[in-house]
Amino acid sequence: MKSNSLRRSMLTVVISLSTASVYYSQSVKDTANREADIEQVVLTGVADIAKDRKTPVAVSTIKEAQIIEKLGNQEFPEILNSTPSVYATKGGGGFGDSKLNIRGFAQENIAVMINGVPVNDMENGSVYWSNWSGLSDVTSAMQVQRGLGSSKLAIASVGGTVNILTRAADRKEGGKVSLGLGNDGYIKSLFAYNSGKSDNGWATSFLMSRTAGSTYASGTDFEGYNYYFALGYQPSAKHDLQFTITGAPQYHNQRAFEIPLSKLIERGSLDKPDRRYNAEEGILNGEEYTFRRNYYHKPVMSLNWDWNISPSSKLNTVAYASFGRGAGTGDLGSVNGKRASDASWRNEDGLINFDAIYAANAASTADKGVLIRRSSINSHNWYGLITSFNHKLNENLNFSVGFDGRYYYGYHYQLVSDLLGATSYKDRSNLNVDAPQNANYVSNSFNAMPDWNPFGGKINDRKDQIGYSNDGEVRWYGGFGQLEYSNDKISAFVQGAVSQQGFQRIDNFILDGQTTLNGKAVSATNQPSASNPLLYTKTGFKDILGYNVKGGLNVNIDDNNNIFGNIGYYSKQPFLNSVYPNNKNFLNPNLTNEKIFGLELGYGFRASWLNVNLNAYRTEWKDRFLRRSQQITPTGATASISAYANIQGITEIHQGVEFEANSKVNKVLTLTGMVAVADWYYKGNASGTLFNETNEPIDDQGNVVTSSAAGIRTLYLDKIKVGNAAQTTAAVGFILEPFNNFKFDGNYRYISQLYANLNVADFSDEAKAAKGALELPSYGLFDLGLSYKIPLANPKQSFTLRGNVYNLFDTYYIAQSYTNIHASDKVSNAVDAPTYEGAGQLYDGVATRNEVFFGFGRTWSATVSFNF
Repeated sequence: MKSNSLRRSMLTVVISLSTASVYYSQSVKDTANREADIEQVVLTGVADIAKDRKTPVAVSTIKEAQIIEKLGNQEFPEILNSTPSVYATKGGGGFGDSKLNIRGFAQENIAVMINGVPVNDMENGSVYWSNWSGLSDVTSAMQVQRGLGSSKLAIASVGGTVNILTRAADRKEGGKVSLGLGNDGYIKSLFAYNSGKSDNGWATSFLMSRTAGSTYASGTDFEGYNYYFALGYQPSAKHDLQFTITGAPQYHNQRAFEIPLSKLIERGSLDKPDRRYNAEEGILNGEEYTFRRNYYHKPVMSLNWDWNISPSSKLNTVAYASFGRGAGTGDLGSVNGKRASDASWRNEDGLINFDAIYAANAASTADKGVLIRRSSINSHNWYGLITSFNHKLNENLNFSVGFDGRYYYGYHYQLVSDLLGATSYKDRSNLNVDAPQNANYVSNSFNAMPDWNPFGGKINDRKDQIGYSNDGEVRWYGGFGQLEYSNDKISAFVQGAVSQQGFQRIDNFILDGQTTLNGKAVSATNQPSASNPLLYTKTGFKDILGYNVKGGLNVNIDDNNNIFGNIGYYSKQPFLNSVYPNNKNFLNPNLTNEKIFGLELGYGFRASWLNVNLNAYRTEWKDRFLRRSQQITPTGATASISAYANIQGITEIHQGVEFEANSKVNKVLTLTGMVAVADWYYKGNASGTLFNETNEPIDDQGNVVTSSAAGIRTLYLDKIKVGNAAQTTAAVGFILEPFNNFKFDGNYRYISQLYANLNVADFSDEAKAAKGALELPSYGLFDLGLSYKIPLANPKQSFTLRGNVYNLFDTYYIAQSYTNIHASDKVSNAVDAPTYEGAGQLYDGVATRNEVFFGFGRTWSATVSFNF
């Protein structure tokens, strides 16, 4: 690991360059033009766009040109990695499996919005970037507001708000054709055309693209499409209507779980572990096959209506709908007593021998046991309406009020994806099909590919469902208001929002009046009742009230200097899995809202040659509920057990300082960079309970305990660092334009104070917890890019060539760790066992038993585009 002195010297070098975000305007004079430009080329409507030197929040805006130039074949959130306090990784490395973290908060608690419309899953807050991979093609601007942000909606923007603004239908006439190539067979083709606005007010915009290949990680083949269509109509200066629909049907093979360092070193070497290895990968009939595949199609359509009622009043409304269909696959069952994790299924090269599984299944029967691939369906219908009325009371005072209504219905069940040579699969979860006393034998399988026509409900017969079948229903009603004062020197706002969320869980494997439950007779004393709610098909809605209040002030001291501050409090409703924990129809007896208090202070400097932003923040998050997946390896066992943990009563403190600046040295050279230094930690202890895949409470060895209460353990979290995101980040970069139409750019990013993730097994032992979270080695990455535009005789036509190399120096680095095993821990439970350090079982100071994901090595992309 790098020493603290080296870390400080790195930061000193970064700060001395007086550089930071490339995404700010070049001078104060450009500010108004930049904001006007955003509104002219994108859909805004109900979107709350922060304005420089006016809106008192920490904000960075990324324009279309930067996305097109720098993204290449990287994951969409990675474009934000040069923004302060942002840590975006590739996750397991599959296409669209990236993770975004702002100020130490995971993306479940970051409000991701498209044109002001929320896209976080209404059941659990998740954002699946594979569903939005096509957004990079249609984004005209992306604005990141760190902290509570300026959005008026009652949304969970604990860490920040990412507002993705797509192209409007009335962009100027023109089109584009492009072809992109990259490492590991990556290929992308794209066509786009904008009609421009006609004399009678109509306009259209269309885009279609295809992306396929593999990522740097092995066994990650993918194919994805993206379509976008916008139709605009402006019948008069008072009315503007825009209809859009976009979707990205895709499938991609995944690398689902972190892998022990020892395994990666064994496959590579101590100095160069095998960072491509995918433990989920195998071969079937000579072709790549995996237990882990994601496939999904989530088209989103919206109708925006902007009505300028009068010079002082306007109404912005958007109605939207989303229909998501798809699943993630995994293994289920066992054959000859061996599950998928059994080492005997692996070839000498470490890949899964699916041909052997196929042969074993063919020789077995459903009654004896077979090993199959299942699909866990996670589909939904989502409808929403947001309307905002804005009125200018006088020259300085404005107010706005609005309504946010949403309805969500989620479908969750399992199907057989591939019988892998078996004739049927025996399931005892779904006992109510024909004869409840008998098991359900399923012989139908369903291909793990996205459906281009996702509109509809459960298209499969209930008798084909296995494992579980339940629905989640969420209804949301919210109101919001804002009062804003502004003049040339001062701008201030006060906001308030309130929402009522109702949650209902429906279990489709429980029938009204049934006589058996999980194979056991339902006796007269074991009927549905308040004390025995597990037998109810529907829970009924649990309504929970939440609210937020926030305000801010910006003061422009002079033409160059401004200061700002904001403060806010959220009472945030928990997610559905907290309302009805353990995947059952009973209400959490300890249900409570999460409480978030945040404050922020900032300073800005604007000049023709230098822009600077400096801000400090502190956020306290109380009563947090967290569900965490868990892999348990019993003592003496070689295979792990899949489980999950419910953790309650978490309190987190997130505080830090962020610096960014941008210096236009001359017409040829621009310098960019940023520094963010933070301290994120848990305050006090929490409690956690482990459960197996069948939702039974278990101990640390995977043994079922008599009750949930017996499985509760204290988690010693006080002062433990929050993991899974770097607490110190820095970046420096340059843009060199020696002559017209040629651009050469580079960026160096430094990552430090990166800790392993929260793990129940690691922190329920007080002695182990005293060692704190595992700190991973610091690292630095350098990216390089080159652009050249070739104008043609027709001024509307040109060719553009772009090339990128990411991680130019092929740096080895650990991007995340699931476990917190320290070098000073013993390699076994034996009294005389040596420590990992004593046994020499370390990689760059990290114990080799830790389960990790390495970041990608050197990768590249190249694109040629024809604009017309």
